[in-house]
Amino acid sequence: MKTIKSKLALALITAGLSFSAAAADITVGYASDPVSLDPHEQLSGGTLQMSHMVFDPLVRFTQEMEFEPRLAESWERVDNETMRFHLRKGVKFHSGNAFTADDVVWTFERLKESADFKGIFAPLVALNKVDDYTVEIKTDGTYPLIENVATYIFPMDSKFYTGKTKDGKDKSEMVKHGNSYASTHVSGTGPFTITSREQGVKVNFERFDGYWDKGSKGNVDKLTLVPIKEDATRVAALLSGDVDMIAPVAPNDYKRIKSADGVDLYTMPGTRVITFQMNQNSNPVLKDPRVRQAIVYAINNEGIVKKIMKGAATPAAQQSPVGYAGYNDGLKPRYDLKKAKALMKQAGYEKGFSLTMMAPNNRYVNDAKIAQAAAAMLSKIGIKVDLKTMPKAQYWPEFDKCSADMLMIGWHPDTEDSANFTEFLAMSRNSETGKGQYNCGHYGNAEVDKLVNQSNTETDLGKRSEMLKQVEATLYDEAAFVPLHWEDPSWAAKSNVKVGPIVNGMNFPYFGDLVVN
Repeated sequence: MKTIKSKLALALITAGLSFSAAAADITVGYASDPVSLDPHEQLSGGTLQMSHMVFDPLVRFTQEMEFEPRLAESWERVDNETMRFHLRKGVKFHSGNAFTADDVVWTFERLKESADFKGIFAPLVALNKVDDYTVEIKTDGTYPLIENVATYIFPMDSKFYTGKTKDGKDKSEMVKHGNSYASTHVSGTGPFTITSREQGVKVNFERFDGYWDKGSKGNVDKLTLVPIKEDATRVAALLSGDVDMIAPVAPNDYKRIKSADGVDLYTMPGTRVITFQMNQNSNPVLKDPRVRQAIVYAINNEGIVKKIMKGAATPAAQQSPVGYAGYNDGLKPRYDLKKAKALMKQAGYEKGFSLTMMAPNNRYVNDAKIAQAAAAMLSKIGIKVDLKTMPKAQYWPEFDKCSADMLMIGWHPDTEDSANFTEFLAMSRNSETGKGQYNCGHYGNAEVDKLVNQSNTETDLGKRSEMLKQVEATLYDEAAFVPLHWEDPSWAAKSNVKVGPIVNGMNFPYFGDLVVN
C-alpha cells in the first residue's frame, strides 16, 4: 500500500494539485471526470452530476424520490395537456445576467435538438413563455411524466451562449465528442462556478457568491474533482487523507472502508441496470433469437453478482427494478449452460462462431472484470470473443458508432420510470424522435414501440403498468439484450464530510448542500 500511496502522491504533485485544504475545501476522487461542460452534449451520469453543480433544474428529486422546487417555485396542471411553472425571481447566472422565462424557452429549444436528450423531451411539444417568470409546457395528448422530465431542464444563460466566438462559430452549437464554446465555457445558476479544468486531470469548482439558495446549509467553498481510475488507488487516496470523498467504491473494498477509522461507507439499492447489447447489424448471426437466447443462458449473471460484485448488486432478468411500474416478477435470471448449448445447436452453430465485445474500464463498477467474465462464459458454448476495454472518454465515441458485436451499457432511467429504459435502449432507432438513441443492438419490434408510446399517454397507472410489464416480457422472450444486474451506488468519505444527506439512488450527490464539519 505504501507503493500505491507514493505513486498517487507523485501523480498529484505532477498534476499541480494541493490537498492541504481548509475545512470547507474538499477534494473528490471519481473514477472519471465529465467529458464536456455542455449539459446537452451527452446524456450521462458525469454530465448530470456536473449539471447539478453548476446549473440548477426546474425541479429535482429528493432522496425519497419526491419532487422538490428549484428554479421553478411551484407548478400546476392547467389541463390534461398543459402544465404551468412559476419561476423563481431574483436568480442570477454566473455571468451576472438575470434568469427569466426567456432562458427556459431557449434551453428547451436547444434540448429538442440534442441527439441524446430529444428522446426524453419528445412527448413535450412546446414550452411557451406566459410572462417573464411563468412558462407552460404543452404535451402531445395527456402525458403523466411532465415533472419527471422537468428534472432534466437545467436553464442555460441564453445571453451568454448567444452570438459568435472570435473564430466565427455559433456559441450555442452542440458538438458530440468535439470542441465547442458550450463544451468549454459555463454560465449557470448553480451553487458552483468552474474556475479551471484540465481534461482527465482535475476540475476546480468554487462557491458562487451570488447563489440564489440562501437557505442551503452547504459550506463547501472550493471543490476539486480528481479522476482516479483504479479502484484500489481511490481507496488509498481516501485512507491516506489525500482526498475527502470517493465514488464509486468497488465491492472488494467495502470491508476495508468499514474497518478503517475516520471514514464512512454509504450505499443504497440501485436502479441502474448493466447490460450487454447484441449488435444485429455488425454480426448477422445475432439476428437469430435462438443465438441471442443462448448468449443470455450462457452468462451466469448471478455468479457475477456473487463473485465479482461481492453481493453489491442485484441480478437482473429485465430492465425494470422492483418498485418500477414495468417490473415483471415472472421474469427470472436464466443461467443454464445445457440449454445454451442446445439453442446453439438448433441455430446451426454447434461449433460456435466469433464476435467482438467492447466495454469501458472506468465507467461502471468492475466493468472490465464483468466483460472478461462474460467472454470466458461464452467460450463454454463455442463463442470466441475478441474483447476490448477502454476508458470512458474513448468508449462512448466508439459506442455511438456501435463499433462491436456486443457492447456494455448501463442505464439509469432519466425519468425514474420503466418506459425510459426501453425508449433509449430497445425501441427502434429513430434519429428524428431520439427513440432508440442507445440501441446498438439494432433490435426492433413494432409492438414494443407501440406499447411504450401508448404507456406514455395512459393515466390509469394499473393499465400503464400492465403495458410496461408486457414490454419487459417481450424483450425477455426475444432476448433483446443481455441483462446483468442493477448496480448499487456507493460512496465513501471522511467522517467529517456529511455525505449521507446529499446522496441519492440516482447517483447525483447535491454538492451544493454538502456540510463539512
